[in-house]
Amino acid sequence: MRTTITEVLARVIFDGRGRDTIEVEIRTEGGGRGRFAAPSGTSKGAYEVIDYPPGGAVEAVEKVRKVISPRLAGVDAADQRQVDEAIAEIDGSERFSSIGGNTAYALSMAAAEAAANTLDIPLCWHLAGEEVRELPYPLGNVISGGKHAGQLAPDIQEFLVLPIGARSISEALRMNMLATSAACEELKSVDPSFSKGCSLEGAWIANVDTERALEILAQVCDSIKEDTGVGLKLGADFAASTIWNPRTRRYEYRREKRSLTAEEQINFVMELAEKFPILYFEDPLHEDDFEGFAILTKELKGRLICGDDLFVTNSQRLKRGIEVGAGNAAIVKPNQVGTITRAKEAADLAKAHGYTLIASHRSGESTDYHLTHLAVAFGCPIIKTGILGGERIAKLNELLRLEELGFKLAAFKV
Repeated sequence: MRTTITEVLARVIFDGRGRDTIEVEIRTEGGGRGRFAAPSGTSKGAYEVIDYPPGGAVEAVEKVRKVISPRLAGVDAADQRQVDEAIAEIDGSERFSSIGGNTAYALSMAAAEAAANTLDIPLCWHLAGEEVRELPYPLGNVISGGKHAGQLAPDIQEFLVLPIGARSISEALRMNMLATSAACEELKSVDPSFSKGCSLEGAWIANVDTERALEILAQVCDSIKEDTGVGLKLGADFAASTIWNPRTRRYEYRREKRSLTAEEQINFVMELAEKFPILYFEDPLHEDDFEGFAILTKELKGRLICGDDLFVTNSQRLKRGIEVGAGNAAIVKPNQVGTITRAKEAADLAKAHGYTLIASHRSGESTDYHLTHLAVAFGCPIIKTGILGGERIAKLNELLRLEELGFKLAAFKV
């Protein structure tokens, strides 16, 4: 069979942060090759799978060479479920504590690409069939804070823009880049110390607080719409688990020197929603507060209340959220669960219950473009993958290539 796996290779390479990551290469009988390097996050949800075995990427590579490679040889790369079940069986644990979730994801994706290349079709069509032809809107990080930035940056982790008024993916990408350039000029005017420093995801780091960052982005979006006619909406990723103190049971805002109870945090989020045209709220509450998410979802109708650390691309946690009405959007990060199959199961469950899907990068990325194809294959109307930086642009440029093949922007409704 042409798509039968004949060889599995692994090596340690560097991600965009200069840290070790695992890259897997799989070859098939028909001469196809798939290669993929696993991403890794800075702020990780407590319920994600284990990213690496104790020895990190180095130990993971050794396990691929000595244990995994001989056991995957002979498996049909075109049968994604068979590949992923074989990977899970080799590991033998629920959270991939033996080989690591990053190893599992790299193997899973490399096999998928090897099959697609053997069959000479786009990766997204191999995963979902030729009927998928819709491109996601790019959600881009413009100003960084929290764990992605320094001491003087905002406490909230990301301030984003979403060009939902764009008519093509090329226009959408240009609007995000225009927003980045305009925000840079605004930050220079309000922060004398601003040196055009960027975060891990290529977003600006400046000495501004949360509300000032939102004011700047709101002004930028208004200006862009006036000049181009294209509307952009704001987004905010609170990464609230990183500011939640489980001991005091309060949200600790270091820069702004305030401490909020769970109820006060909910009120703060709703106040921001009243002041600014924020469409997208990611992780506004910590990763165990399903009830609080449900309150925000009910109160902020017409907005996207998105769970990342809350759901961690995990079907069981999604089921719990669905039961109580927590959120109406979900991040999809396959390395949170280890394989494409597990990620797709969670994505399908979320879509079946009306959740908007956001395919998302991690802070530690490679220049691989595969996330773009996953977003298309899974039917995600939004992709979150930064705006600037080679490892971010790699995913965005792949959207342009798909547009050239006749793919169109997805219909988007909240």
